[in-house]
Amino acid sequence: MEGVKVSEMIRNIILIIMGAAIAGYALEAILIPNAVIDGGITGLSIMGNTLFNIPLGVLLFILNLPFIYLGYKQVGSLFAIYSTIGIVALSASTMLMSGMEPILSDKDELLVVLSGGVMLGLGIGIVLRNGGALDGSEVLAVLVSRKIPFSVGDVILFINVFIFIGAGFVYSLESALYSAATYYLAKVVIDVVQVGLESSRSVRVVSEHARVMGHAIQKRLGRGVTFTQGTGGFSEEPIEVMSCIISRMEENKILTIIKEFDPSAFIVITEVAEVRGGSFKKRDVH
Repeated sequence: MEGVKVSEMIRNIILIIMGAAIAGYALEAILIPNAVIDGGITGLSIMGNTLFNIPLGVLLFILNLPFIYLGYKQVGSLFAIYSTIGIVALSASTMLMSGMEPILSDKDELLVVLSGGVMLGLGIGIVLRNGGALDGSEVLAVLVSRKIPFSVGDVILFINVFIFIGAGFVYSLESALYSAATYYLAKVVIDVVQVGLESSRSVRVVSEHARVMGHAIQKRLGRGVTFTQGTGGFSEEPIEVMSCIISRMEENKILTIIKEFDPSAFIVITEVAEVRGGSFKKRDVH
């Protein structure tokens, strides 16, 4: 934990507690009263509460304990501390809010899915963005994916398929389908909270006119560009590659500029998970 400022840790902890409280409210005031569950350990805990009448907060804490330890061993002590705080806050929130009057009835299935999914995703996203976690299934998925030829997302999907099938037996097929829809919507909101609405794109262009179009991009979009010298695999002739990082909203603009100079240019656009440093922040263009 060396190098982490105390003020930054306090800020992260406050936001993690807020995110956990939002997620707890989504569970107790919207989802659970309408027999809709989340995926992962949270979903198992909700079903355990229904079947055995054990307090949800107790199950959330106990079932997540092994994964906190795995997170400590595999990710680090700070992650384990933040996750412990988040899970304790979520457990406490569900216990304090247990039995509260639901804000939506089961007659409003679409509203239950939409509002519950958005609020749950917002809460979990805030926790993840600040370095913690509320569900141990993702830690397990990371570890399992290292042993088998599947991605973390594939493993999480595989785990949740069985959880939602179980929900179909505990509640009903309809509840299981609504739960799956809520889980998907929550995941979308989590991505928005973590990455932001303006996710980044990496653009690479191979063209004889790469340098002139690069200067045009700098002038019109205010984005920095990088030129790389290369050699064509078939022609064995020297080529120039222009690289640039843009926001999602600028994709059409940059394609217009590229086609203006070279309609046959070879273009590769990929998603970028995170951008730090350099001159990525857009300058004002007049």
